Amino acid sequence: MTAPRQLVLDLAHRPALAAEDFLVSAANAAAVDMVDRWPDWPQQSVLVVGPARSGKSHLANVWRLKSAGEATLEAAALDEAAVVLFQRSKALVIEDLDRGIGHERVLFHLLNLAREHKSHLLLTSARAPGDLDVTLPDLRSRLRALPVIRIENPDADLLRAVLVKLFADRQLTVEPHVIAHLGLHMERSMETAERLVAEIDKRALAAHRKVTRALAAEVLASVQPGESGRAP
Repeated sequence: MTAPRQLVLDLAHRPALAAEDFLVSAANAAAVDMVDRWPDWPQQSVLVVGPARSGKSHLANVWRLKSAGEATLEAAALDEAAVVLFQRSKALVIEDLDRGIGHERVLFHLLNLAREHKSHLLLTSARAPGDLDVTLPDLRSRLRALPVIRIENPDADLLRAVLVKLFADRQLTVEPHVIAHLGLHMERSMETAERLVAEIDKRALAAHRKVTRALAAEVLASVQPGESGRAP
């Protein structure tokens, strides 16, 4: 007989996003230094560029809290209301330029306001300014002139620390040898780490299993077919 499987509810997972929860390594040290140096920035606005799930949103939230910024806006949803909000708060996060810019003239106006009134914008993107799909020439030029702070894919030490944090966020205690196995054989990206931890958590809960190396290898084989038996 097979063991009964527990019903798994698809509930939202809320990660820890405070400053003390941000893990620092050579991969993101430049971006962390940028937040620490605020308001002593080379320009009033800066752009943080990094791959998906690399910590851009987490770091932006840390900066928003430090700067007393009022809101974080999605670039794709930008409209005239953002101007009023920025004039009131003097500090604003605009996320995911690579996913589209809802109103290019509004973003151009915000960049001008930041420069003229000594306010601050922190923008994030998975792509560099020159690779963004921007039609307004003035905005394209302004974005390319911004200081770009890069977050790279995690090194081995950061990846292992991230795995520990992701499991802890889900109230899971995992043995070091399981973390080591995942870190050795998985694709080196934050996005993959999040997918693996979520799937391991789901399967462990459904089958009433502990998080073991066998379960980790099983999930690796399903998430990264052909990759779980060798290091990247």
